[in-house]
Amino acid sequence: MLTAAAFAPGAGADPSDPDKPSVSEIRAAEDRAVVAKSAVGRLQDKLDKAAAELEAASVEAAKAAEAWNGARWEARQARTAKRAAVAASVQAEQTLQVQKADYRDAVITADAMGYDLSAIGALVSADGMESLIERSAAYDHIQAMFDQQCNEFIAAANDADEAAAASAEAAERAEQAAADARVARDEAQAAADTASATAGRIERRKARLLRTLARLEGVSVKLAQRRQDALEDERRAARVAATPVATPVPQPDPQPAPDEPNEPNEPNEPTPDNPPAPSNGARAAIAFARAQLGEPYQWGASGPSTWDCSGLTAQAWAAGGKSLPHYSVAQYDVSTPISAGQLRPGDLVFWGEGNNPGSIYHVALYAGNGQIIHAPRTGRPVTQESLYYWRTPDFYARP
Repeated sequence: MLTAAAFAPGAGADPSDPDKPSVSEIRAAEDRAVVAKSAVGRLQDKLDKAAAELEAASVEAAKAAEAWNGARWEARQARTAKRAAVAASVQAEQTLQVQKADYRDAVITADAMGYDLSAIGALVSADGMESLIERSAAYDHIQAMFDQQCNEFIAAANDADEAAAASAEAAERAEQAAADARVARDEAQAAADTASATAGRIERRKARLLRTLARLEGVSVKLAQRRQDALEDERRAARVAATPVATPVPQPDPQPAPDEPNEPNEPNEPTPDNPPAPSNGARAAIAFARAQLGEPYQWGASGPSTWDCSGLTAQAWAAGGKSLPHYSVAQYDVSTPISAGQLRPGDLVFWGEGNNPGSIYHVALYAGNGQIIHAPRTGRPVTQESLYYWRTPDFYARP
């Protein structure tokens, strides 16, 4: 910025006009302007790098948080499988005891009737054809009963062994899943701490840079901040524009017709080309999410006053009458995939890496009119903003 002092009369000034700057003064002022412009450019580069660093740290924290949610979900699944396996093992053991008793009774019955269980003994001791026939028929009956009890006992024993092995394996898996969840929890905490520290450091750095930038440009810090925010928004918009996407058709919040049942019957199997109609619970889900606006982000949280991304969407849809796992990948798995052009209020929007849904690490609730409600990251509370606030989403699904 050129000041009045920059044009104070000096060597080379025109004596007839003492207020007119000299050639050397003009050149010096121009040199200072060039230096200031260069400094502004360098500051802007530093601000851009700081924003990119913050974004990268936030993404890593989001990945770690959702990895922990996934590990917790898998641990719960493993515990459920373990309980089922233990119950099956107990049932198999009880069946075995019953078959063991029946088999014992069959042996006792055969012995009490004087029948040797080998065919030779029964036939050799027969006297006369009539007696042979009678004893042979009786033997066949006893033998059949004995064979049946023997087979059932063997089958029950095998089932009990298999159920016991399955129970032990399920217990081992549950123990490993719990250990994995603890590791994932620690990694998520470390990533969150790193992201939080990075965010604080970058915010302080940006504040210093913005103060310097404001001084060089001769504007207020508040105006410099607004300009920087607008610049970052423009760059995000440019990234989105570089990737062609189907634009969602603006739709009002879903409301049932007066005589329409709560859950309309779908004549065809839901597919990405023929997704199920939006549930009437979508309106309640959106209302719930809106009621949490401004509440802080906390990884692993699902309310009542702090949230992470999948915790918010899970509780929002719980208010809408549908149960979703507290895990973004699983939320996609239990929902019907749709395209961006099919988005309706209440649908879920996901970010991941590439074309693999298993890479999903962030989810938001589509609120209609190109807006989403979500819990973005540490340092940013639950907010409603553009669907393309960051970059183009990777996946879409309807609960």
